Amino acid sequence: MNNYLTEESINRLREEIEQRKAVTRKEINEDLKEARAHGDLSENFEYKAAKNDRAQNEGRIRYLEKMVKTAQIVQIVKESPEQDEVGIGKRVSITFVEECEAEEFTIVTTIDADPMDYKISIESPLGHALYKHKTGDIVTVESPQGSYSVKIEEISDDT
Repeated sequence: MNNYLTEESINRLREEIEQRKAVTRKEINEDLKEARAHGDLSENFEYKAAKNDRAQNEGRIRYLEKMVKTAQIVQIVKESPEQDEVGIGKRVSITFVEECEAEEFTIVTTIDADPMDYKISIESPLGHALYKHKTGDIVTVESPQGSYSVKIEEISDDT
């Protein structure tokens, strides 16, 4: 699966990587030193917690670095009269054909996705199916729970 990110998203990831390497890593190492000083490591909860924090931090750094390395850079295209198609940064009003139920979503990159705020990733089944389609198109969404159809009612800039 592709990893679509904007330059802004990549910069935010790089900032988090630097924060985790320069600040968080040092804080965790200090916690480890302090916990070691308490003695018996086999029953030292603080030591085990600090080791767990270190593992989580290092895992997150590796994950973020991989996202940056494998990213496909995309541009947020502002709406113009001849370009009415779904893309990153667009607000899309759709109707679920079978249920006649309407929803509105904003298409975003993976790291900006927030389904509770109706921001769906271009990599999600719905986002992927809508991508590059136009107003009036009926598209089939292939999801792990089965396929369904949606009609694109309106596309606008997310402002």
